[in-house]
Amino acid sequence: MINPRISRIALALAALASLSGCVTTGTNPTALSGSAAGGTSVDANAQLERCEAPLGTIAVDDGRAADWYGQFGSATQVTSIEPLLRLAVQQSNCFVITSIGNLRTDSRLSRITDMQRNSGEYRAGSKQQKGQRVAADYYLEPQIIINNDSVGSLGGVVGGLLGGRFGAVAGGLQSKVSVVTLSLFDIRSAVQIAASEGSSTATNFGAALGAFGGGAGGALGGFSRTPEGKATVAAFMDAYNSMVIALRNYKAQDVKGGLGRGGTLKVN
Repeated sequence: MINPRISRIALALAALASLSGCVTTGTNPTALSGSAAGGTSVDANAQLERCEAPLGTIAVDDGRAADWYGQFGSATQVTSIEPLLRLAVQQSNCFVITSIGNLRTDSRLSRITDMQRNSGEYRAGSKQQKGQRVAADYYLEPQIIINNDSVGSLGGVVGGLLGGRFGAVAGGLQSKVSVVTLSLFDIRSAVQIAASEGSSTATNFGAALGAFGGGAGGALGGFSRTPEGKATVAAFMDAYNSMVIALRNYKAQDVKGGLGRGGTLKVN
């Protein structure tokens, strides 16, 4: 005969596990999948917005120098959002991506180039002379505005399954929201070309797992942060989709007299 207490724990764990996948974006689901090579995409999410032709070359900021980067990584266990942004950008066919923007990658490539060009150990005709690098036309900057802010309790979802001290689990379940932005700059002029906001929500278990004791809590501890991390990445995909839609309808802003010439708000 199954112990009723064990049965309640199993039901609660099942409920928690099912909620761990609850991630929704502000508009459409934009989770990434598949791969990209040049202008070709394989198994890309059908809801990822695309461009008919690239609009230029782009540098994608890796975020490592941003104020939010360290705290975000510690809270969500997400080590980087840049590779997924790069995948989205290439699958969308809106830009050709350069290594510029990723400090580590650009540093490594520069070191390899210098070694191959100056060591004297590489074959003649390797084309390692200066002038090979492709410049970036645009710069894409990601920012996290709200990171996993609580928007309400989900205690009622599993409260009915539990009795006694396991009812404490219900109080620890909350819906979290992540809000992010993407900003696109023209590198040569430093003018902002486009900006977009993205959002997503996820289920956070927080201290609720503590009600199960060290064993169960430790086994599922990753769920308390992983969903929020996935939700934040999804928020960036949401923001990128919105930006692509705006860029497909792009119209340059024009200031009478020319940009940077004093503007039209005159001072007497």
